[in-house]
Amino acid sequence: MHAEHPRSGLWPLLLDALDPNDGACRPWGSGELFPDQMSSPAGHDPAGLLAGWWATYTAVDEEGDILGADGRLAVTAPFGQVWPGPAPSRRTATSPERSASEFAQAFLADRAQVRLGLVAAESGAEALTAVGWAGPCNYDNDTAKFSAVIRDWEHRFGARVVAVGFSTLHLSVAAPPVSEREALLVAAEHFGFCPDNIWQGSRPYTLTAYADWIIGAHRWDFWWD
Repeated sequence: MHAEHPRSGLWPLLLDALDPNDGACRPWGSGELFPDQMSSPAGHDPAGLLAGWWATYTAVDEEGDILGADGRLAVTAPFGQVWPGPAPSRRTATSPERSASEFAQAFLADRAQVRLGLVAAESGAEALTAVGWAGPCNYDNDTAKFSAVIRDWEHRFGARVVAVGFSTLHLSVAAPPVSEREALLVAAEHFGFCPDNIWQGSRPYTLTAYADWIIGAHRWDFWWD
C-alpha cells in the first residue's frame, strides 16, 4: 500500500474504531472529524512544540499535584524539568515504506475489523490533519501541531503513520534508537508528544523504563486519555 503513494498521491490509513462492536466506527463513521478547525503542519516548529509541551508537563504544582514535586521529577529523570533537546537523526537500516507495509500487515492480523482510508496527502503526518483527526484533543485541539512533530520523525527516524483510532496512533519506525542515551532522548520527545504513554502506561511510570522498551522497537504506539 505505502509503496503506491508516490504514484497515487493517496496515503493509506488503517482506521481503527473506539469500539469494534459499534457499527458507527467512531470517529470515522460518526462524523467526529474536524478538518476545517486544523491549521497547517508547516506553520509549526516541531522542536519548539516539544520543548513547550515538556515544560508544561514537567511543571510542579505544589498544591494540586497528586504526584508531588519529587514524584513528578522522578517520572522524567534523569532530565527532571530540563528539556534535553531533540534526539539525533538516524540513518534508516530498511526502507521506511517496507517497514510500514510489514507493520500494516501485522496490525491487520490483530484487528481484522479495521477499515482502509485513502487520504490525498503528501505524507501520513499530513493525512492526520487533512482528515481532521482529533485524538489528542484533551491536550490540544489542533492536530497540525502533532503532524508537524510526526513530519520531523518521518525524516529523522523513517517513521510512517500506519494506523489511527479514536485516540490512538500507530507508527512504523525504520530507524529506532539503538542505545540507552538515544532512547532516553526519544522517550523525552514521546513524553512531550503524548505524556499518557508514560503517565498511564502499562510499564513503570518513568521515562527510563519507557526508554528501555523502545530501544530497537520498529513501532511506536500512542494513546491519549
